[in-house]
Amino acid sequence: MGSNRPSWIGILALVLLWQGISAAGLVPPYMLPGPFQVGAAFVRDRSLLMGHLGHTLFEAAGGLLLAVAAAFLLALGMDAKPVLKAAVMPVLLLTQTVPAIALAPLLVLWLGYGVAPKITLVFLTCFFPLTIGLLDGFAQADTDAIRLLQSMGANRVQLYWYIKFPGALAAFFSGLKIASAYSIVGAVISEWLGGNAGLGVYMTRVRKSYSFDKMFAVILLVAVLSLGLLKLVELLERRAMPWMAREALIYSIKNKSVLPLMWFFAVFRRKTRKTIGQR
Repeated sequence: MGSNRPSWIGILALVLLWQGISAAGLVPPYMLPGPFQVGAAFVRDRSLLMGHLGHTLFEAAGGLLLAVAAAFLLALGMDAKPVLKAAVMPVLLLTQTVPAIALAPLLVLWLGYGVAPKITLVFLTCFFPLTIGLLDGFAQADTDAIRLLQSMGANRVQLYWYIKFPGALAAFFSGLKIASAYSIVGAVISEWLGGNAGLGVYMTRVRKSYSFDKMFAVILLVAVLSLGLLKLVELLERRAMPWMAREALIYSIKNKSVLPLMWFFAVFRRKTRKTIGQR
């Protein structure tokens, strides 16, 4: 909890600074509404925002899940076949030189105004960090452990199951954290250029009506949603990699951030020894 305190202090300081600038009139209210105005706009349009939020989440989740599946298959093939890696890697790097906002009009032209171009853009946005993360994780596998299993007669499937997959989890979740934030942004960007529902559609409508308090409300909603997805990925990471929690505990002890916990264990150990001595 102590480690999260500086981040919350920073956010609170930013909100107070925002309120101070708005209250002092340094920026006109129609250009920079205050936090209370933004909160009131969110409350007034909360039902409409929740309806648009459902469409954006569906597009983001669909694109992200497809990207995870495709990245897993491609990274697995590139790691198993160096020739495939040499052929595909330049293409992957080339895709990152084209901005997503430039692809969105083409996808709408090719796929129409439904959910297909939105999910496709989210897929293209999330695919690269997931693939690179998995590929780096496979490459960093313990070579000594691989040789040991090979000497025991392990096949390629067993090598991946027991060595490479567990070793690549940390890199995979690092890429997934980036991709989860990109998925929301990609869905909103794709909705700017066409559609009937979604946070991007709502943002376009309030921008045209110069309702900047509602514009800031949806921007904050997107930011909170991205942070929520990031925390969800961190929770999944702790569940999938329980040994990382132990390493984090050791790091916290070294940095003196869990002294009460250390005191508890010391008292418990002392009482246990006393009880054993009495027996």
